[in-house]
Amino acid sequence: MNKPSRVLALSALVVLIAILAAALPLPSHAQGERLILSGDLAYFFGPGKPLNCTLNNRYKRGDPVGFRMTAINPATGKRDRATQLVVHLTYAGKTIDLPMRDRQTEQQPERDFFVAKWIVPADAPPGIVRYTVTAKDPHGRTGEWKPFDVEASQLTIVE
Repeated sequence: MNKPSRVLALSALVVLIAILAAALPLPSHAQGERLILSGDLAYFFGPGKPLNCTLNNRYKRGDPVGFRMTAINPATGKRDRATQLVVHLTYAGKTIDLPMRDRQTEQQPERDFFVAKWIVPADAPPGIVRYTVTAKDPHGRTGEWKPFDVEASQLTIVE
C-alpha cells in the first residue's frame, strides 16, 4: 500500500471511530446524575386570601413564607414525585430543616412541584435569611439549589 493510500485509509478509520463514538450512549455520569432544581418564594396565606401565592422575598414577622421547588431528572426531563426535598433555613444563628411535600393532587395535576411553609417567628431578627434546598430521588441522584448571591433578591425579614 502506498503512502497516500495509507493516509486515506487512516483518515477514514479516524472518521469512522469518531462517528461510532458519537453514536454510543453516554455513561450515566455524563448524562447527569445531579438533579436540576428550580423554584421560588411566595406568600402562603391560604386559598382565596389576598396575596396568596404572590411572589415575594421580603417578609415581616408572622408572615407565611412559601417555598416552591421542583427537581428534574436530567436524563428524562421529568420529576419523580417520590423525590425528597428539604429547605435548609439559617437565621438567628441556627439552621432549621423543613421537609417539602409534593403539591400535586388528582384535583390539581398542574401543581407539579413541592412546597414547604415557614412562618417568620416573632423573635426573628431583621435581615437576610440564608437558605438552600437539597433533593434526593429514589435512584440516589441528588441536587442542590441556592438563590442568587444578590442581597436585594435574598429572603429578607423586614420591620
